[in-house]
Amino acid sequence: MSLTTYHNDLGRTGVNVNESILTPANVNAQQFGKLFALPVEGELYAQPLYLPNVTVPGKGTHNVVYVATQHDIVYAFDADGKSTTPLWQRSFINPDAGITPVASGDIADGYEDIQPEVGITSTPVIDTSTGTLYVVAKTRENDSFFQRLHALDVTTGAEKFGGPVIIQPSVPGVGAKDDGTGKVVFDPLINLQRAALLLLNGTVYIAFGSHGDFDPFNGWLLGYDAHNLHQIIVYAPDADGAGGSIWQSGDGPAADSAGNVYVLVANGDFDVPAGGRDYGDTALKLQPAGGSFRIVDWFTPFNEQELDENDFDFGSGGPVLLPDQPAGPQHLLLGGSKQGKLYVINRDNMGHYRGDDDSQILQTVELSGPLFSTPAVWQDRVYVGALRSSVKCYRISAGHLTLASEAPQTFGYPGTTPAVSSNGNSNGIIWALQVDQHGSGPAVLHAFDANDVSHELYNSNQAGDRDQAGTAVKFTVPSVVNGKVYVGGGGQLTVYGLLSR
Repeated sequence: MSLTTYHNDLGRTGVNVNESILTPANVNAQQFGKLFALPVEGELYAQPLYLPNVTVPGKGTHNVVYVATQHDIVYAFDADGKSTTPLWQRSFINPDAGITPVASGDIADGYEDIQPEVGITSTPVIDTSTGTLYVVAKTRENDSFFQRLHALDVTTGAEKFGGPVIIQPSVPGVGAKDDGTGKVVFDPLINLQRAALLLLNGTVYIAFGSHGDFDPFNGWLLGYDAHNLHQIIVYAPDADGAGGSIWQSGDGPAADSAGNVYVLVANGDFDVPAGGRDYGDTALKLQPAGGSFRIVDWFTPFNEQELDENDFDFGSGGPVLLPDQPAGPQHLLLGGSKQGKLYVINRDNMGHYRGDDDSQILQTVELSGPLFSTPAVWQDRVYVGALRSSVKCYRISAGHLTLASEAPQTFGYPGTTPAVSSNGNSNGIIWALQVDQHGSGPAVLHAFDANDVSHELYNSNQAGDRDQAGTAVKFTVPSVVNGKVYVGGGGQLTVYGLLSR
């Protein structure tokens, strides 16, 4: 089993149905807990990725876990803890030459969202066919700022395909980052590369928002040829306005089997009904065409103006494409907002925009708090972890969600993005990180019975200090693969599993 992309698959469902070791019967404080921790420099916002049976030159064959940090370092570790020394590591900084991660204070006065530095924020993606890990790193180089796409050999960390390449797109437009010549330009300092990378049909897709909505900025969705790193797609969803972030709390663009790409655009101008081309607070279904995208379909909530004016972003959580449904509309999309709504959308007829209500879509689910996370899906169940709420399980039937069970714990800011492990249709477990002590205290790993999330199987506080994780980091997601759970944090990767193995 490999884990090569954020939330496990292109639909961003968060499920691993090939987990035969961990079960509801053995995930408890007596049999399951912290196995070891791997030290790193910097905070792990990116989800850990995993490849089995990697032959590392001079070091043999290993199961490998890959992690990327805000200190601009990518590490490859033995995933089974045979050594705490990296198999290899690749740093993109050189302090002696004035090349460092970007200090949080460089971004704007009072900027606090990511502290104390910004380097690699998003989850990389791995191409198993070529043995390549793609990652975007942000650096300060003396008095200039850069973002680069790197392509690394998974066995050595060496740069491939002539990389890295500097990210510096522009598009025709008169938006917030108009350079005075009728072009909107990319700002490597203000633009935040938070959304996970997407690899689809030989193209690496990279989405951008901004740091803390510090103006002026425009969002971006770019495509690079995976084999030569040439920029081949450039799109700004709010090119004639201001805003249009694609950040999705770390979730990446999603994709379906037909090659359509789905993103949730956050606050910005919305002038499409008046003949414009700005898609603030909109779910977009896109098809690559002519160096940009053809907009195949879209949905915008009726109260888009209210969302924009009150910072209630649609797109504060990420998109999820549900598996094909046996009844009702076959192809569904889920996406949420800071207003605490989860939208259930027919991907074959997304509904565009109505000025009075959202009755053209399948359902609007009122959550208990804002959604800064991405739901997970297993069988006919959807798991949602909103802010100031519990993990809730909904049953889905004919395009409609019905609450089935909810966990007893309330998760503080920013809520939680669940992950699911199962052995096919059995032994389902929901894994969720509690990170409301981000920056000051440890993350807490929770495990719930996927059939009834009111039944907690385990949490990492149950055995006192034995199972303590590293310092909590916002928006992190656990990776569950081959009998182990990998939890990113500040300064370390914590690994959990069966204590007897």
